[in-house]
Amino acid sequence: MARIVALADGVAELVHDGDCVAMEGFTHLIPFAAGHEIIRQGRRDLTLVRLTPDLLFDQMIGMGCASKLVFSWGGNPGVGSLHRFRDAVERQWPTALALDEHSHAGLTNRYVAGASGLPFAVLRGYAGTDLGTASKTVASLQCPFTGETLAAVPAPALATPLNPARGASAEERRVLVTVEQIVDTLDPRPGSIVLPTWVITAVSEVRGGSWPSYSQGYSDRDNRFYEEWDDLSRDRESFRTWMVEHVLQVTVAG
Repeated sequence: MARIVALADGVAELVHDGDCVAMEGFTHLIPFAAGHEIIRQGRRDLTLVRLTPDLLFDQMIGMGCASKLVFSWGGNPGVGSLHRFRDAVERQWPTALALDEHSHAGLTNRYVAGASGLPFAVLRGYAGTDLGTASKTVASLQCPFTGETLAAVPAPALATPLNPARGASAEERRVLVTVEQIVDTLDPRPGSIVLPTWVITAVSEVRGGSWPSYSQGYSDRDNRFYEEWDDLSRDRESFRTWMVEHVLQVTVAG
């Protein structure tokens, strides 16, 4: 059975400087509390992996946690640019940020390859784009059966998935899952996903841990905050002031 640990202890044990860290969640269940704990513990030189890096990775990049981003779309949903992300790419503040950009399908297939214990995945994709030439993690190969030219993408070298996608969690890696509530029994629900204990290293209970994202049945998405973040994050000083008050000076119970 996976160990139940305090979030601070789980991050201290499982997330190390230089790790490749996947932190998934698509609008729903984005692990903000885990990301904030990584910021508080001062992790550096991380390779961050996420299909749609939005506010969480903007915060982690702006606080100097990341040296590389592997992603398939980056922006503030429904609002516009991620200003800390742009500042790192355009002006190397607070540090330079290397980019490895993919399509949603390409990065998803990279997860699937890792989950399947394969070195790479094959898909029909990237045609008509320059992603295949811009990324060193996209190659082409010829199907031995049809002669069709296909795209190949390698499995990500993940060390620590947090609130993992199904593909990422099946790898034998350090896996930390944050949950709203620990219960004795789970009632089956349509569309639910069950992660077997043998793929999870530790579980941390963090109430409200996905805010301003949401956890179905527990909280709603804070759309106003996503809009307000655009102004908050434009200026380095206002960004830093908010992060000190709402992240660095916050202690998570448990």
